[in-house]
Amino acid sequence: MEIGVARKRLEEMRDELDRTVTVLMSEHPLARGGSAEAGDAGANLTEADRNEAAVQAALAQRGEVLAALVRVDDGTYGRCVDCSNQVPEPRLEARPATSRCVPCQSKRDRRRR
Repeated sequence: MEIGVARKRLEEMRDELDRTVTVLMSEHPLARGGSAEAGDAGANLTEADRNEAAVQAALAQRGEVLAALVRVDDGTYGRCVDCSNQVPEPRLEARPATSRCVPCQSKRDRRRR
C-alpha cells in the first residue's frame, strides 16, 4: 500500500474511532443522568458494562491505529514488528493498522489462549 494512502486511511480510522468513543461515552447510563439506584440496577449495570467494554475496545483499536501512524512516520510501516518481514499487501489493505504478518500474529494468538 502506498504510504500516503496508508496514512490517510489510518487518520480516517483514528478520527472515526474518536467519534465512536465520544458517542459511547455520552450514551453511558450514568452520563445520561441515570443513577445506579434508578430503575432496575441490574439492567443498568449490564448496560454500563457493555458500554464500558465497547469504549475499551474502541480505545484499544485507536491505540493500534496510533501505533501504525508512528510506524508510518518512522519508516517501518508494512514490516512485521516481530520478524521484520514485509506484511503482505492484501493484509495491509484489509487491516491497515496491523503490526504483524500472518504467521507471527498466529503465534501471538496461540500464546494468548
